[in-house]
Amino acid sequence: MNPEKPFWERKTLEEMTPAEWESLCDGCARCCLFKLEDEDSGEIFFTNVVCRYLDQGECRCPDIAKENWLPTTCAYRLLAEGKPLPAWHPLRTGSEQSVWDAGICIAGMAVSELEVEPDELEEHLIHWDDMPETL
Repeated sequence: MNPEKPFWERKTLEEMTPAEWESLCDGCARCCLFKLEDEDSGEIFFTNVVCRYLDQGECRCPDIAKENWLPTTCAYRLLAEGKPLPAWHPLRTGSEQSVWDAGICIAGMAVSELEVEPDELEEHLIHWDDMPETL
């Protein structure tokens, strides 16, 4: 092990302390968006509908879903796939503001599930092509 490397480059997700694990969350809240799965292909589609419990002003999610449901920008998913953290990640920049500056945070882009009927979710699909993935 090379102690000069940051913890996320030298430890697996399972080896991380609770504090290290929590610090991986960049606060984008994309994992809090409702998702739909194509029954035939298994492909996951994101909506702009967010869980009622998310504080959209803070953009912090208390739960972590299964990896394939996480957005491609999520540190938990990236590290599980053996990929590096993006340049805008707070662990790289030293600032939580970098997520907002990079346009990764969903603040101002989502609506509460309380405002959407379950059968209307397909009308709220979003495409990451319109949103930045990395800097």
